[in-house]
Amino acid sequence: MKKLTGFMITLTAVLWIGTVNAQDIITNSVVKIYTVSSSYSYENPWQMSGQSKGTGSGCIIEGNRILTNAHVISNSTFLQVKKAGEAEKYIARIVSVSHESDLAILTVDDPAFFKNSSPIKIGELAQVRDKVAVYGFPTGGDEMSITEGVVSRIEQRNYAHSSANLLTCQIDAAINPGNSGGPVIINNMVTGVAFQSASMGENIGYMVPAPVIKHFLSDMADGKYDGFPELGIKFQDMENPALREKYGMKPEQSGVMVIDILIDSPARNILSVDDIVLSIDGVPVANDGTVEFRKGERTSLNYVVQKKHINDYAVMTILRKGAVRDVRVRLTVNMNSTRLVPFEQYDVKPAYYISGGLVFSPLTKNYLLEWGRQWFFSAPTKLLYYYQNEVRKEDRKEVILLVKVLADEINLGYHDLENLVIVKVNDRRVSTMSDVVKAFEENKGTYHVIEDDTGVKIIIRREAAEKFSQRILDTYRIDSDRSADLKK
Repeated sequence: MKKLTGFMITLTAVLWIGTVNAQDIITNSVVKIYTVSSSYSYENPWQMSGQSKGTGSGCIIEGNRILTNAHVISNSTFLQVKKAGEAEKYIARIVSVSHESDLAILTVDDPAFFKNSSPIKIGELAQVRDKVAVYGFPTGGDEMSITEGVVSRIEQRNYAHSSANLLTCQIDAAINPGNSGGPVIINNMVTGVAFQSASMGENIGYMVPAPVIKHFLSDMADGKYDGFPELGIKFQDMENPALREKYGMKPEQSGVMVIDILIDSPARNILSVDDIVLSIDGVPVANDGTVEFRKGERTSLNYVVQKKHINDYAVMTILRKGAVRDVRVRLTVNMNSTRLVPFEQYDVKPAYYISGGLVFSPLTKNYLLEWGRQWFFSAPTKLLYYYQNEVRKEDRKEVILLVKVLADEINLGYHDLENLVIVKVNDRRVSTMSDVVKAFEENKGTYHVIEDDTGVKIIIRREAAEKFSQRILDTYRIDSDRSADLKK
């Protein structure tokens, strides 16, 4: 079964919403989702991992659309939906997905599905201590469940599905598998989508809040999803008095210091290292890197940027060498494009290249997940370091791995090699998978020479690799020596 538990469990909560008729309107628009999915193997990137099944929840919104979680339908090959209180299932299809915010839109082409249902409107950001109602189809029964909860905290948190850091609302509700994607209701409107729970503590669940939902719906309105923008900058807090004094900050000024600007940052050549960012779009930045998003409530400064869309502008007030000035940054990249090791990817085939039985692939979180649920503790320490700390640079835009060696007589002595970080192929420094392919295919020497980051060299005869690579592929029943993206 597809796992919608643990970090993929969501919430259940209820609010008395006034009248039976109002509650019936909500109930008639809540949907159970049935998924069949098939994910890719990153250990053997030329094949699939097998089929799995799962269920989730959703609700009908304007435009004959169904709002749910991205993790409910990720890697899906077949989808069905049915409404609460009805028996018939309808075939559904995906309209748009935001893996960053763990949201998705489905639809059903048969108009009969939407009969006797009224779309639920998207409301506003909840207040702390608001009572909420979460509708869904948790395990333990076939009928719809409604349970009660209260909003207890609003802040930026990492989303389990994507690892993206976005605004969330915490609610104290019982958590059960199958509630994923269910609407969280206040005053007959969707204030959030239940999507995950904390593994430690009791009754700690989270919902994707209304502003994030609205951002997704607005983004996809033109038929193309772009994502949440990213500044691509590393900041340092300015809480230490000596640090503030050193960089000429006055007592009434507050902000954070730029300590690195990534190669993909839209602020390159606009901001400089040691600039102090005092405000973004007129919103003051505190010395701890937070902003006030509502009276008496604070969260990360990223919130101000994430409210915008790709290609919007952000006006930043900075302190540079004692002088205050304004700069404009066009937000051209999304939050995953600046990472050296990508967050978890969905519905995307892994990249790979094979020569002489040597299997190369980029390091991704998906690859780390091959070590199981406890991957953070069991995956190789070096690979975890790259995932956590390293950023893209001109000479390294991907971490290239020698994943494994497909044993053959031409690669004797190397059969036990795996998880090596490759830095050079045939005396060329490799930054991307495309560099690896070119380094092999353009080599005219006697040998292929592959070097890892510790200086270990793997040497195979070029002619033997060209002559016997197909034999190796046939032996291991591999259709192609490379992924489709590298055939271009």
